[in-house]
Amino acid sequence: CFVCGKCGATITCCKTDCDLSFHLPCAKEAGCVTQYITPYSSFCPAHSPEQAVEATPEPDTKCRICMEPVEDRKTFKTLVCPECKTAWFHRDCIQGQAMCAGILSLQCPLCRNNQSFLVDMFCVGIRVPFREPSWEDNDAFIELGERHSHCDARKCLCPGGREEAEEEGPWELLLCCSCAAEGTHRRCSGLRDSTSSWECDTC
Repeated sequence: CFVCGKCGATITCCKTDCDLSFHLPCAKEAGCVTQYITPYSSFCPAHSPEQAVEATPEPDTKCRICMEPVEDRKTFKTLVCPECKTAWFHRDCIQGQAMCAGILSLQCPLCRNNQSFLVDMFCVGIRVPFREPSWEDNDAFIELGERHSHCDARKCLCPGGREEAEEEGPWELLLCCSCAAEGTHRRCSGLRDSTSSWECDTC
């Protein structure tokens, strides 16, 4: 390996007549690019593909992901969105985001472009897993789909308590027609049985 100098299984640069070889873990440290798409090519630093987009960051430009400064030009460690040309980020930051987002959700942090953005990231060696985003695992946001289910009236009159609700009648629970974040039993807010909608005080 030209990086660490040790023997063992190595990858050779895919460019003809280039005999540089390196271990996969050493590749990133040396600025090598490994493309995680067919045909899974690897390139030494001299032959690594670079972003074709012409762009230079403004002074004091920060990474859109970690908000730390980026270099003053495109480099192996500093990348830019090929579409908007104003979203700059560190290679490590976009790699971390790619591992979380997966191919279905990875996009430019600024303009939200995903097609040309994905193609460019694949070309410069960003590994994007072919799976759903990690935040979909273990029903992380399942509570967002839950319906509000208790009476928020200042004084709840229901004999069964705030959590009790019936399908119809005085103890039917109506949710605010604007925000759906508050609810009331009909009787607790003095609503008739014929009333089909209710709006909370906040709305």
